[in-house]
Amino acid sequence: MFWLGPGPGLCETAGVRLYTRYRPARARHRPWRLWLALALLGVGLYGWLRWQPREREQPQELLLRAAESREPAKPVPAPAAVSSEAQRTDRGSTGEPTASAAAPEVGAAVRPPPDRGTNAVSAPAEGLPVENLFEAQLALARMGLSPGSLDGVMGSRTRNALREFQRREKLRVSGELDAATRKRLRLVEQPYTNYTVTVADLGRLMPVGAGWVAKSEQPRLDYENVLELVSERSWSHPDFVRRMNPSVAWDQVEAGVKLLVPNVFEPVLKGRAALIRIQLANRFLQVFDDRVNLIAHYPCTIAGSVDRRPLGELRVEVLIPQPNYTFDPAR
Repeated sequence: MFWLGPGPGLCETAGVRLYTRYRPARARHRPWRLWLALALLGVGLYGWLRWQPREREQPQELLLRAAESREPAKPVPAPAAVSSEAQRTDRGSTGEPTASAAAPEVGAAVRPPPDRGTNAVSAPAEGLPVENLFEAQLALARMGLSPGSLDGVMGSRTRNALREFQRREKLRVSGELDAATRKRLRLVEQPYTNYTVTVADLGRLMPVGAGWVAKSEQPRLDYENVLELVSERSWSHPDFVRRMNPSVAWDQVEAGVKLLVPNVFEPVLKGRAALIRIQLANRFLQVFDDRVNLIAHYPCTIAGSVDRRPLGELRVEVLIPQPNYTFDPAR
């Protein structure tokens, strides 16, 4: 016989008793704690997914190929400089520290070593091994493996350039300026030179409008000050140029003033560009020839929004040297 009674409930079958009790009202409502824990877990998971989409959704690389039916693309020249606006805004997003934030002696003068003055002197045909991180950055930039703005500070862009050099030279790929890499990186030309400020330099300075409409009404978008101009022409970070010239009052620079700057020049790139590979996750651009040999390596910026980034493989149909970037607010 089986009997289930009200109240506490007594189940009795074959002489075996099983006692059960209904939960009181307070105990029946305890599951709210479980639902709260699940809700908090869901919020945490949603936040983590929102934090990670760039690395998950972005393609690993973007390929740009020259159209086969057109004339082969010309070698890509090294950029004359990185704009000061990009230096101010992009370096933080890529993890590249600024000289003022990471250099051990902030504000100290940066001078060339005694045996490597600014005057041209004879050097061995194979060059001299680099002596410090700045000279390593300069040597990389001269061969088309850009470390970004020259500042003498180790950052993500410098590590990427070092890795590409180490792969090219079949060294241990570490992204560090180790003894083997330092010995292989060489400078034939002097690392420093003098830049003389001219009347033409001062005549082109003008403030830049705050918004796009204000900028469109200007005759041109040019340098705002001498420090910006000199830093961009020497591929250097403004803080580094300041440290190289500690006695200069930058708001009072006159024509004829000589400034100490890195000795940069356009690298001679070997081969013709046939393929451009953009690593979106690492934010750098690489140029290869038709045999997929690396020609050049440059850091680059990408769209902040994932859905605005191009996907897959694209083809370059038109090349426009010296394009006219005239802003039209109506478009």
